[in-house]
Amino acid sequence: MKIKEIEMRSGLTVIVRTLFSEDLNPIMELQKKVIGALADTSFLQPLSEEEFLTILGGNGAMIGAFHDDKLIGFRAMLKPEIDGEHLGLDAGLSKSELPNVLYSEVSSVDPDYRGNGLQQILGKLLLDAIDTQHHRYVFATVAPFNIASLKDKFALGMHIVSLKEKYGTLLRYTMMKEIGKNVDENQPNIIVDMSDIEKQQSLLSEGWIGVSIEQNNGSWIVNYQKWIQNFTVPVK
Repeated sequence: MKIKEIEMRSGLTVIVRTLFSEDLNPIMELQKKVIGALADTSFLQPLSEEEFLTILGGNGAMIGAFHDDKLIGFRAMLKPEIDGEHLGLDAGLSKSELPNVLYSEVSSVDPDYRGNGLQQILGKLLLDAIDTQHHRYVFATVAPFNIASLKDKFALGMHIVSLKEKYGTLLRYTMMKEIGKNVDENQPNIIVDMSDIEKQQSLLSEGWIGVSIEQNNGSWIVNYQKWIQNFTVPVK
């Protein structure tokens, strides 16, 4: 992508550009700083140097935000391998559609610069840069109660299509966005406490999707609605 100059909420100006393999050291340093500031490290699935280099080498896209030449945030999308763990399968995509999928991968913002909406800014820039001739869907996994990440994904137009163990034994929502299509949140809905895993899994198996979250009397609830007909992906 072309270099962009962005003014954040705080008034600071940052430069956003594509990242390359020579940016690996500051990427790893920032990821380490972000992990060190997390209250619950299970929320983040960090990437290894090899995984970052795979994306930086052209198997996806990665952009970073710089302030005074210091990397303060990055976000990546990956073109995944097609295997039995492919996230598209969680949404009922056919095997012929799996090559059209990108993963919204790791995103990190320096704790000293949070509160500026930088994560969403980077996410929207990446979405806008997608080659829609070759890619139609964006997927991500998010841990229940990782509220910041869930809000980020919903803000980018993603919705919940699955809730099950991923990466071994870690419980994760699978979230997806079909590029160019939005969820109609005016459909009949059911609200479920985020801690009620079995109820959510039951609804998802019946073709409901999670379209938003909100806090109610100190508890986080998920708003589910029936998957409507204007979506290409079939009801499970």
